[in-house]
Amino acid sequence: MKSYLLSAVVAICLISCKQTSSEDEQEMAVLETAQQEYESFGEKITPNNALSAEEMREKYAGMKAGDTIQVKFETTVNSVCKMKGCWMTLDLPETDDDPMVKFKDYAFFVPKDIEGANVIVEGKAFIEETSIEDQKHFAKDAGKTKEEIAAISESKRAMSFLAHGVLIKQ
Repeated sequence: MKSYLLSAVVAICLISCKQTSSEDEQEMAVLETAQQEYESFGEKITPNNALSAEEMREKYAGMKAGDTIQVKFETTVNSVCKMKGCWMTLDLPETDDDPMVKFKDYAFFVPKDIEGANVIVEGKAFIEETSIEDQKHFAKDAGKTKEEIAAISESKRAMSFLAHGVLIKQ
């Protein structure tokens, strides 16, 4: 009886190891494909299961100040910090404002010339209040005119995103 039980345990372990190995191989294949199609910044992420821009817009629509969700979505870059690529704004259809994306722990930057590029970002989406001073700083970094910067006169509720990984479609 003991040998039968031992054989069953060994068989289960072998099956479990084989499944884990198969899952690891599939994940490696996805990463290799992503490396060929995308340039990666920050933590390594895959394009799998990314929400569309429309789905992300719906997620943001249901959020209020203080709400936070972990999410991955795909969209287009609207603007990038022209000083060093330390932030970007992303397109969400049918919204008044573009989500501002910053990078976790200021640990990585993106190229400064990626406006219009397709990207996948993964991280934390949230709603925050952006001060007049911060808005003016971001406008200056984006290369806005002095008149456009001077016209900023009130804080605003903004969609924000803290990315730990970014993929830029090549």
